[in-house]
Amino acid sequence: MNQAVSDAEDAEKQARERHNELQQKWHTAKDYIVFLKKRIEAHQPELRGLETEFSAALAPLRFSNEEQFLAARLGGERRAELSARAKALEDRQTDLTVRQRDRENRLATEMARKVTDKSLEEFKSQFKKYRNFAQGLTFEMMMGYANRQLQKMTDRYLLIRDDAQPLELNVVDNYQAGEIRSTKNLSGGESFIVSLSLALGLSHMASRNVRVDSLFLDEGFGTLDEEALDTALETLAGLQQDGKMIGVISHVSALKERIATQIQVNPLSGGKSLLSGPGCSQKQNSQDF
Repeated sequence: MNQAVSDAEDAEKQARERHNELQQKWHTAKDYIVFLKKRIEAHQPELRGLETEFSAALAPLRFSNEEQFLAARLGGERRAELSARAKALEDRQTDLTVRQRDRENRLATEMARKVTDKSLEEFKSQFKKYRNFAQGLTFEMMMGYANRQLQKMTDRYLLIRDDAQPLELNVVDNYQAGEIRSTKNLSGGESFIVSLSLALGLSHMASRNVRVDSLFLDEGFGTLDEEALDTALETLAGLQQDGKMIGVISHVSALKERIATQIQVNPLSGGKSLLSGPGCSQKQNSQDF
């Protein structure tokens, strides 16, 4: 009985202590609730003001209430994607701003050096003069190569630069006591010979940096007389002996007798053509042109 009484007293003591602890927490919570109510009451005017501002902001956006606004909002994933893009654009803008400031500082430094007093227009004028000079040198080199090819085909003409237009061509007519003529006044056959010599000169210049093994000529042979045609074909044959592959695209029937290897294009119905000749198989035929 004594042990039971002692145990009961201990249990009562623990219960009383627990009761006192809980009662203290209850009073603390009650006081905190009173404090929060006072804060809520203090923020009520601010909340009503914010609600009024929010409602006023919805009207220009054509939302009649908050529910419509919440329903129209983007999903969290889409907002995160747009936020990432906005951050990337901001970083890009920051980088461009820094680079612009750096360029402005470098420009200010260079301007402070006062290397020259000339205007930009003066420099542009000088740069066009320099460009023409550089192009003139290249033009001279091309004419040199072209004249070498031209002398193989005819002894009548020599290419020279126009005095008034440094990047224009004239020809010296040795059959007319060295008279200088414009290339625009040449006949069709003469123009073809000059054009061929220029093409060969350009290919020779290009071959100094890149190997040029092929040359294709599209028409032009119909303007040549028999002598000029012989000269042109002999020149092309000489290039072929040097390891060049020469392709001639022409409708001139006289060339068929002079060129052994041919690929003929025969028109078919439906806008198609039939290829025949070396290297042409049935699978390659019926090509659209």
